[in-house]
Amino acid sequence: MNVRIISAEEIDRYLPMPEAIEVNARAYIAVARGESVTPQRLAVETEKGVSLFMPSYVPRSGDFALKVVSVFPDNPRQGLPTLHALVLLVDVHTGAPLALLDGTRLTALRTGAGVGAATRALAREDSRVLALFGAGGQAPDQVETILAVRPIEEVRIYTPSGTSAERLAQRMRTRHPHVRFRRVRTPGEAVRGADIITCVTTSSQPVFDPADVAPGTHINGVGSFTPEMREVQIVGLPRLRVFVDSLEAARAEAGDIIQAVAEGHVRWDEVVEIGRVLSGDLPGRRAREEITFFKSVGIAVQDAMTAGEIFRRVAQTISS
Repeated sequence: MNVRIISAEEIDRYLPMPEAIEVNARAYIAVARGESVTPQRLAVETEKGVSLFMPSYVPRSGDFALKVVSVFPDNPRQGLPTLHALVLLVDVHTGAPLALLDGTRLTALRTGAGVGAATRALAREDSRVLALFGAGGQAPDQVETILAVRPIEEVRIYTPSGTSAERLAQRMRTRHPHVRFRRVRTPGEAVRGADIITCVTTSSQPVFDPADVAPGTHINGVGSFTPEMREVQIVGLPRLRVFVDSLEAARAEAGDIIQAVAEGHVRWDEVVEIGRVLSGDLPGRRAREEITFFKSVGIAVQDAMTAGEIFRRVAQTISS
């Protein structure tokens, strides 16, 4: 059995963020058009965390993959990432394993790229200020993807302790010296005057006050992934429109929306799959003053199509 191992470094080398955004935009369109076979992911909880098993097959692209991803919130206390993952790419014609990819790196890349595709469709084109909640393993890609699609001049980073926020700010300054990165001390300081807000935390409680959100803001909710988690409080946001990566997945896992629906503040028939916007079937932002909210729970189609694209590029390089 000849299974190629694709490292985190190779993932970055073969699929830069701008190109990953295009792949994930196609993945969202495939979901909206029903062009994938993607069972609801299976979650297995242990004492310290949860492991998710996520298969997907995309007939049009021929991508077939299974991801195993574990989220263990206490890991940073041990100097470990919160998230570990592995992606198995399978030959759709024979069922033979083709490759094993570093799923931790691929997850961060495809999650960031998906948010970039949604932000490009929904955020105001003149957005200049990004407020970022969370500074963990996926946070750098969340910054990179927004910088790829909007002319950001300032990034405000908030974490409760501030330590990881300052580390991330220092790290990103070396990559993007033309952008002002700064740690802020309160959620309000981060949000007030921001054009885009991205939340990538595992918080079960809202991380900012909706009263601080200005008209015309675009919000990305990335971190929460269970019905009990609610890092973004959408109740109280005027002229709000809600978008998701997958309606099926959001109904099962997007606590930010599930709880708002249960409270009577949002209806599921008002929620739009972002793939319908990216395909041109429905409009994105309709007015400058609208507040748009994109909820990403992460879908296996993204993993399959991102892994498939990386594998094809690696194979082409080796054969040429």
